[in-house]
Amino acid sequence: MPSEQNRPKEYDAVLGGQNLIPSDAAVLGGVAGVKSRLGVPSAEVRIAALSDALKYGDAGLDLIIGAVRDKSIQVQLAACSLLKDINEDKIKQHLPNDSIFEFDVITVDSDGQQISCRKSFAFYFPEDIGNEIVEMVYIPGGTFMMGSPLTELGRMDHESPQHEVTVPAFFAGKYPITQAQWQAVMGNNPSSYYSKKHTVDKIPWDDAVLFCDRLSQHTGKKYRLLSEAEWEYACRAGTTTPFHFGDTITPELANYYMGGPFFRAREADRFPPNAFGLYGMHGNVQEWCNDDYSQNYFKTPTDGSSWEPRAIINRVMRGGSAKDGKAFCRSAARQTACAWPSDIGKPILPNDYIGFRIAVRSIFVEPCLLSQLESLRSPIRPNMEEMQD
Repeated sequence: MPSEQNRPKEYDAVLGGQNLIPSDAAVLGGVAGVKSRLGVPSAEVRIAALSDALKYGDAGLDLIIGAVRDKSIQVQLAACSLLKDINEDKIKQHLPNDSIFEFDVITVDSDGQQISCRKSFAFYFPEDIGNEIVEMVYIPGGTFMMGSPLTELGRMDHESPQHEVTVPAFFAGKYPITQAQWQAVMGNNPSSYYSKKHTVDKIPWDDAVLFCDRLSQHTGKKYRLLSEAEWEYACRAGTTTPFHFGDTITPELANYYMGGPFFRAREADRFPPNAFGLYGMHGNVQEWCNDDYSQNYFKTPTDGSSWEPRAIINRVMRGGSAKDGKAFCRSAARQTACAWPSDIGKPILPNDYIGFRIAVRSIFVEPCLLSQLESLRSPIRPNMEEMQD
């Protein structure tokens, strides 16, 4: 029997599996250690424990399954991410249907021929706005090169200089706002062509901001337009090519102008999403950003926030539209339009192809946990048979 002097004190770390473990000690190692760490208040510690639980076969999986309904949403995300790639029915039945969706990520070559198609998934939460739902997709934080390289075909000078930007995690609309969603919040439909499932268009910038304000009042969350940096980061989804599909787009991938009569805005889900699970980032409707228009990137922020001195009446639009050729639909492409304040009067919009997408800050995920969550998204997972040997 150990002497009282050698007995572990409160919060001392001892190895799981020892015969004598004081009830007030912090247990490390083994299933017992994982279970002990899952009981602590810190979400950061619980997420790290979940990752370790994968080492312990069925007993560890049981602990991860239990964490799917944890009170902390960031712990839920971590548990779901770990379980998502384990292709067993007994596992999949525990995954919540209302927080994860699967999709195909398509890549094409310079001729527009598909060269890869891989399965991916994303986390989201459904925002109830009455008789409609807005799906908000988790966009993991990261650093990327904003703007276009000098060698990119179709680039313009205001896409320079290419520079590094770090974007914190946030949630973005899975689709641009639809006519039905606009109607539910604003009580009207200004679109040039009526169809509830189609993307809303003919939206002045200040009306897009008003939509966000009303949605914020309804939900208690602070909804807003994406910053220009957030938009490009979310569009690229880890890619560096002109389009998130690759070096080009085709009519099967996006709704853009190819000559002849203009196409109208369509349902965004008619085309494949990018690797973050966002639809309609190229073409269909131009999307308002929160930023004032800057003629270059020399003075714009590098932390993912908006550039908004508000001494300028032009706002930034991103993504191109059904009236725009490929060059204007690139990830780095920028356009601008007048955004008069409503007390002066509505601007005369240059076309009927302006809509928007909404964002909300990542209120569910603490910044210190983002790197842990991102490490769990790795496509490389332990082999279940090896784990159980």
